[in-house]
Amino acid sequence: MLPHPFPSFRRSDLAAAGWTDRSLRRAVVDGRLLRPRSGVYLQPDTPQDTIDACRLGGRLACTSALAHLDVFVLDPGVLHVHLPANSSRPRPVARRIRRHWGRLRRTPHPRSTSVEPFDAVVQAVRCQPARAALATLDSALHLGVLRLDELDELFRVLPRRHAVLRKLVDSRAESGPETLVRLMLKALGASFEVQVRISRVGRVDFVVDGWLIVECDSRGFHATWEEQRRDRRRDQAAAALGYATYRPIAEDIMWHPEEVRAALEGLLRGPAARAR
Repeated sequence: MLPHPFPSFRRSDLAAAGWTDRSLRRAVVDGRLLRPRSGVYLQPDTPQDTIDACRLGGRLACTSALAHLDVFVLDPGVLHVHLPANSSRPRPVARRIRRHWGRLRRTPHPRSTSVEPFDAVVQAVRCQPARAALATLDSALHLGVLRLDELDELFRVLPRRHAVLRKLVDSRAESGPETLVRLMLKALGASFEVQVRISRVGRVDFVVDGWLIVECDSRGFHATWEEQRRDRRRDQAAAALGYATYRPIAEDIMWHPEEVRAALEGLLRGPAARAR
């Protein structure tokens, strides 16, 4: 099975399946096939970043490859492409590009348009700030993109400076923002539990110092009024049990972490905490 849902096809592959040069030209004109570069064809529903990677003569890599697997990455806007060592000067594309040239630890399928997940995780840890790299590791483990038994190999491959991340990895984190908040709470010296189930409330992301619930809200799961009603009723049930709830939104956790940390510190040092 291919690790990527949008494989590429060489002209020789299609010729073996009965395509002629004339039928290939017509399919490209009709939009039934895409030809990002000479002799290489893609399905018409292939995403633009994959098309651009093929046009450059490489494969999706690093955070670009992981984003297709729903693994958390901090900034998916840059196109990361792995290029073979003997590749010629790539054709230009209209976006920011980060090129990767290093040796891969896993050999991609010949028709795969992305590097293998293990290599993508290695690249993403090296490319991102330490906090984002840890969030990517947690996410990849939680989703099964990276296996626990691959961690030893992964940290052997990474530069030694990344070794500090190993003891911080926690596959229970269900989102990147959860990992980032967990690091904030550690830095504040707070005592907390993760993924706690509370009667009549359900499972919550964090319970801090036994009284503060912290839920990391993202647009994907809290956007509709129905979802917000559900959340507020959960908070109400938690309040009846003596809990206070703080819900930082994902974009603030990722892009304005100082504001979220200040809010956490205010709650943990404020009157509600001192009254306990």
